[in-house]
Amino acid sequence: MEKDLVSVIMPTYNCGNFIAETIESVLAQTYQNWEIIIVDDCSNDNTKQIVSKFLEVDNRIKYICLQENSGAAIARTEAMKNANGEYMAFLDSDDLWLPDKLDKQISFMKLNNYNFTCTAYEQIDETGKANGRIIKTVKRTNYNRLLLDCPVGNSTVVYNVGQMGKFEVPNIRKRNDDALWLQMLKKEKYIYGMPEVLMKYRVRKNSISSNKLKVVKYHWILYREIEHLSVPRSIFHICFWVVLKVFRIK
Repeated sequence: MEKDLVSVIMPTYNCGNFIAETIESVLAQTYQNWEIIIVDDCSNDNTKQIVSKFLEVDNRIKYICLQENSGAAIARTEAMKNANGEYMAFLDSDDLWLPDKLDKQISFMKLNNYNFTCTAYEQIDETGKANGRIIKTVKRTNYNRLLLDCPVGNSTVVYNVGQMGKFEVPNIRKRNDDALWLQMLKKEKYIYGMPEVLMKYRVRKNSISSNKLKVVKYHWILYREIEHLSVPRSIFHICFWVVLKVFRIK
């Protein structure tokens, strides 16, 4: 029996130094019925040239370039609109999957009848060297738990499109992945965590999420303008997040 098609959602912007290795980590999957939807948010480096080399040899890889720089949320939504798979998997263009990632995660979902899942992952630096930090999963996370502190690694998520449908990513520059998971948890009660490490998350010095204090205002936008939480509840969640992330109390 042919395996279900998995659409790999990959927004990118100026990731020419990393995207080849990321694509190669998909090519190396033991689960081979996939397509990659790459949406380029108007990169001004050599991203397009690098991706073009892969387009010449594998028709499962699709490339779309936005007409103007619009942010990761718009790029991710465009990729999702063009996806054809029964499942969607998310992969940032500087992260890496382990070779059996899709095989193990899809099996985990089918065995347990789960529609929305994530996995544990490890951190690597810009050169690909592990920094010794493993991010574990929570067995199951609902809407309120995710509001407290998102335990979901973006490049680990897979969900069942046939059961949950397609979504539009809320258009905020930062924390749009959290915003997407919150939208999805309004339809599916839990995102289930698979404890095995199946992804490598690249920590970059100048990444959008590297400066924690600058991200605070986007949490306020997420809580107040997108999720419409009360002012006291929004303040509580921001304070909780600051204590957890800035002072590294876990």
